Amino acid sequence: MVKNSLFSKMVVTYTIIITVSFTILAAFLSFWFQDYFIKTRQRDLTRQADIIEGIATKYLTGASSYEELTTNIKFISTYINDDIVLVDSNGYVYSVTNIKYTPLIGKQIFHDDLENINNSDYIDAFNEYGVYMDEKVYVMMKVVKDAKGQSMGATLFSVSTDILDKSLSNVYQIIWLSAVFAVIASCIVIYYFSQKMIVNPLSEMSGVARKIAQGDVDKRVEIHSDDEMEEFANAFNVMADSLQKVEQNRKEFISNVSHELRSPMTSIKGFIGGILDGVVPDEKHKYYLNIAYEEIQRLTRLINDLLDLSAVESGTYKLEKVPVDINEIVRICILRNENRIRNKNLDVQVFFEGSELWVLTDGDKITQVVTNLLDNAIKYGKEDGLIQISCRKKGKKANISIFNEGSNIDEEDIKHIWERFYKVDKSRTQKVSTGLGLSIVKKIVSLHDEEIWACNKENGVEFIFTLQLAKKSM
Repeated sequence: MVKNSLFSKMVVTYTIIITVSFTILAAFLSFWFQDYFIKTRQRDLTRQADIIEGIATKYLTGASSYEELTTNIKFISTYINDDIVLVDSNGYVYSVTNIKYTPLIGKQIFHDDLENINNSDYIDAFNEYGVYMDEKVYVMMKVVKDAKGQSMGATLFSVSTDILDKSLSNVYQIIWLSAVFAVIASCIVIYYFSQKMIVNPLSEMSGVARKIAQGDVDKRVEIHSDDEMEEFANAFNVMADSLQKVEQNRKEFISNVSHELRSPMTSIKGFIGGILDGVVPDEKHKYYLNIAYEEIQRLTRLINDLLDLSAVESGTYKLEKVPVDINEIVRICILRNENRIRNKNLDVQVFFEGSELWVLTDGDKITQVVTNLLDNAIKYGKEDGLIQISCRKKGKKANISIFNEGSNIDEEDIKHIWERFYKVDKSRTQKVSTGLGLSIVKKIVSLHDEEIWACNKENGVEFIFTLQLAKKSM
């Protein structure tokens, strides 16, 4: 796909641009050199015309003979390799250097140009006088003047256009051949570098992407070009790392869910199967049915937590932020867990900064956050231990902290406690725990654009999260 579309388009586009550019350059150089060649020729002929002017003036004033005139101008004609024709002020030819122009001697070849000859230093034209010279020629005429500046005629230089064309064609050939070779060389360079710098890296990334799509998420792209392509490759690898992490999390999630579901389902199946098969005595039916009921409750909590986590992670859940008294939410959560607190003989101390502390939040979701954190504190707090809950202002934020007296969490584990199904004590089996509570808490707080963290204290663990103060509390 790349080679047949992107690569072809790049090569064709650059080839057209380079070809047009070199064509324009070659045409410009051709016209420039033609103009330069003719002007150089004019300067050379003008210098020779000055010499001929002196020779012609001597002849026309009687200071030299006709033989001397013809001898001198033939010598100059041979030197410059051009034909010379001399005319008087009336346009009559009186001397030529080429024998083929001998029939013109004594004839008037100028009519309309007599005034130009008398009033100009020189004039030039292509083939205007070919009717007399019977071929395509370039003609330059230089006026011959006497000592007083009066026109006495003109020197006419005749250059065959074939000679000019031959001289220029060699130059044109060099220019256009150079342009063609430059275009070919540029195309080769473009092809090579496009293939090496763009097509090959894209092909490599395309191949790696296909392998990742097939499940081989360990593949990576290795491109070292120190340019945008390397940045693109690095971004591709970052994406691949994210996909690998997602795939790993997916596998772990499926494994954890399978384990969490299989364990209670196996227990329920065993208890009910034993009752139905008559293996369990009648007096034990209620006992085992209660255990099965607890397992069903655990399954219910697990499914509810999974649904909550899925809703928060999907991004479809929208918060309804309204002013809420966080102190009241804490009171309600404590009352709901009163029996559990009493059963573990826990000492719960609450510190409020004022009777009310209003925050801007989604009341239902923050109630779930406080419930999960308090549930965690009760669950892992030691018997006859202490739980401290405080709600205080700090700047434009409210800091809510829940501390439970008990074992510390290893620093390495603190980084992972927000992950799904992560348990600090891998050997401990908490049948009332789903391993999703803190993960849900983290997601809800993040959804509020707030922060939550955990830290070890001297004799326990403290969880702290922030909320935005409502205007009535500022």
